[in-house]
Amino acid sequence: MDFTSTLGISASGMDAQGQRLRIIAENLANQDTTGSTAGADPYRRKTISFQEAVDAEADDDENAANGVSVKEIGRDESDFQTRYDPSHPAADAKGYVKVSNVNTMVEVMDMREAERSYEANLNTMQITRSMLTRTLDLLK
Repeated sequence: MDFTSTLGISASGMDAQGQRLRIIAENLANQDTTGSTAGADPYRRKTISFQEAVDAEADDDENAANGVSVKEIGRDESDFQTRYDPSHPAADAKGYVKVSNVNTMVEVMDMREAERSYEANLNTMQITRSMLTRTLDLLK
């Protein structure tokens, strides 16, 4: 494996974690979104899953660089909570409104994990760049 493969792997990890952070931000921004008509469903939390991405251009398996890519952006199918608010336009006949299934604590923990993964990939990229620079200096 060479330096460019290492940089590509780190870049794919940073891209994947960046997309994860966008999904988390969308969830947090819409956590208070409810339906607009009686009985309508509120915002449903989005989820993201990743898969291994193999470099198809590599000549052999030994030089193949693996990375990560987004496999799927799905929806959390857990039940909605309800809150009593008979004046709300989305309230049912009993006065209950369905509220989003976004849990702020879960989103914040996912966000911290994504940030740390992003930072780890960034550190790997910086170390690789430093090693590449030192190698070039030795060749002078």
